Amino acid sequence: MIITRTPFRFTLGGGGTDLPSYYSKYGGFIFAAAINKYMFINLNRPVVDDLVRVKYTKSGMVHHRDELEHDIAKEALRMMGIEKAIEIISMADVPAGTGLGSSSCYAVGLLRALQSMKREFCSLQEVAEMACELEINRLGKPIGKQDQYMAAFGGLTVLEIGKDGVVKVRAAVVTEGVLDELNRNILMFYTGTSRSADAILSEQSRGAKEEKKDVVESMHYIKDLGYKILEAVESGNITDVGLLFDQHWQYKKRISAKMSNGHFDEIYEIAKQNGALGGKISGAGGGGFFIFYIENHQTRFREKMKELGLREMRYRFDFEGTKVLVNFMDGVR
Repeated sequence: MIITRTPFRFTLGGGGTDLPSYYSKYGGFIFAAAINKYMFINLNRPVVDDLVRVKYTKSGMVHHRDELEHDIAKEALRMMGIEKAIEIISMADVPAGTGLGSSSCYAVGLLRALQSMKREFCSLQEVAEMACELEINRLGKPIGKQDQYMAAFGGLTVLEIGKDGVVKVRAAVVTEGVLDELNRNILMFYTGTSRSADAILSEQSRGAKEEKKDVVESMHYIKDLGYKILEAVESGNITDVGLLFDQHWQYKKRISAKMSNGHFDEIYEIAKQNGALGGKISGAGGGGFFIFYIENHQTRFREKMKELGLREMRYRFDFEGTKVLVNFMDGVR
């Protein structure tokens, strides 16, 4: 048996510029934070038969890998050259469709487990790129490279994406005091709505590919804000983070009408009236988690969000990235 643990993430700056339609023309920039909410993958090789078993929100048992309904599991097994005699069980602290990168966490965690099973060493960069190849190129998902890299590396991490798709990774230079303040001031609340990001991301990609002025200019501005948010964090001027979040939210909504709605706009305004300097919805938008930056009266703010029906998710930052927790595998069949 092998068990891997892979962290979820939220974006601090530059979200959306990791889409191929944008970075292939202008280069991308992401500043994001991994958190201590995880995807767990349990991998086992049965000794009594050659069946393929995959258990997630559904449960499937087939004779061959290609019969699987779970597209990521099927493609990961294909990439690793495994056809049968495997059992994959996944559990997560956060459900899918909440904007924290769950599908890429699954892909990275499963690839890591399969590599451990086959005793094949791969760097974190290689694991992230394999997950990108799996999701973007092979499965054709309209997503960027942020989720796979953050799942692999963890931390408060900076991704510079070249026009050729090559990703340069570095850890943000952040003091312990600033980390504590960010953890105290950035609060996460579940909106009660999960969604597939595909429609929003497809619209955003289409707008960038067709060079629609509003979309491209908004994404340029979001990338510039990302650099400013990184500078604010690394310099310790973290009040600016909240103010920049607010600017980011206004520009993000210009990219797609699906990004927000009347209910979410109302929540955002009430949050600002109760002390939030700014905020955003996790991931592509349209549901998932609201992330607010608030420096004072957090207890009162939490009570107000609870009145609005939002449930807080407490967290700490994760600095380990994807890792093998348990490896009791005897050998490769």
